Amino acid sequence: MRGLVYIFVGLVAVGIAATAYLGLTFTPIEALLAGVSGLAIALIVLQRSLFLHDMQRLEKSIQDLSRLLSTDAKAGQNLTRRLNELANIEPERRLEVLEADVSVLGTVVRQLAESMAEMEERQLRGSANASGTGDARQEAATAPASAPATPEEGPVIPLEILREALSEDRLVHYIEPIITLPQRRTHGFDLLPRLLLEDGDVAKSADFMPRSGGTDVIAEIETVGLLDAITLARRSLTAGEPVVIYAHLSKSTLAVPREKERILALLDANRAVAEHLCVIMPEQDFTEAASSSLKALEEIAGKGVGISLSATRSLRLNYGQLFERGVRSVRADTVRFIDHPASYTDFHTADIAAYVGRFDVELIMTGVSTEQHVLTLLDDGIGLAKGPHLGEPGPIRSEFSKSSAIYAPATAAKG
Repeated sequence: MRGLVYIFVGLVAVGIAATAYLGLTFTPIEALLAGVSGLAIALIVLQRSLFLHDMQRLEKSIQDLSRLLSTDAKAGQNLTRRLNELANIEPERRLEVLEADVSVLGTVVRQLAESMAEMEERQLRGSANASGTGDARQEAATAPASAPATPEEGPVIPLEILREALSEDRLVHYIEPIITLPQRRTHGFDLLPRLLLEDGDVAKSADFMPRSGGTDVIAEIETVGLLDAITLARRSLTAGEPVVIYAHLSKSTLAVPREKERILALLDANRAVAEHLCVIMPEQDFTEAASSSLKALEEIAGKGVGISLSATRSLRLNYGQLFERGVRSVRADTVRFIDHPASYTDFHTADIAAYVGRFDVELIMTGVSTEQHVLTLLDDGIGLAKGPHLGEPGPIRSEFSKSSAIYAPATAAKG
């Protein structure tokens, strides 16, 4: 477009020169000067108008850019205000409340289903009674089968013989591996007390651990177990194969002041291996522990030792609070978890491991007895498991080096 304007300007200058030469009787030089002057004036006017037009466009662009910057600044202020609002929401606390509400809702739904089932059973019984036939048959079909109550049997080995065996130093410990899935590598070992009998047999803990009374004996056994766990953890670190050693601890031991002080002194003197130690405590004992026992557990957790809850009655737990109290793992029975998951949790079995892991708490499945159990746990995302299929309890090797495992049996970590 500008090229066409310049052509017209040149034609105008030629026209001025021709008019001056032919019409005004200018000399050729005067006519040429007139044409050049006209061309110069036209170019100056043209450039001035183009400059003014470009300045107007630049000012308009600057105004548009200013409006855009102002809009962006307002959007930034709104975003900052919303972020501040989100920061003040405290999502963790609200999520905990929401999760608790969901858990309660699941419990209510389950109770409602049970109530509906009871009502249907009552209706069936009422209809059977009205017809006058089949009363006994109907009650037998609808009444839940229950095994006759049997009194709890005591240990096979009496307490006096157990005390004598302890005085003769016939208490040993076996170890049972905890395996990672799907790699099937050794994560740690459970320390299991065993008693060497005079005839050479080895008695399991169920055969000699007191059911009632014998608190001092239980405390002595568990204190010796913790001492062996510290020794085993030191050996594993020396061999360059560090693993987590789990030793049993109950509220009976924490109730004995002398043993409690001894345990705290042992842990305080072995802080270097504390992160590789974990005490196994029944979930009921942990929940019902007295204030003095809770203080002792806080001191144990403060020294870096973790707590693993065994025999859990339910997985509907406040894992955030458990982690703050030193709990690092929770154990559940594999058969019950697979066959009756609703008795453990209201979550889907594939979601419970991820949910527990959000609070830095590990879920350990116990009693794995078949390969199908392993495959099911893998489908549910379970990372830790133990049981006879993965490794039977066995004695600890006395010699310990980088070239020799601490676990004697060849059944450990099958696959």
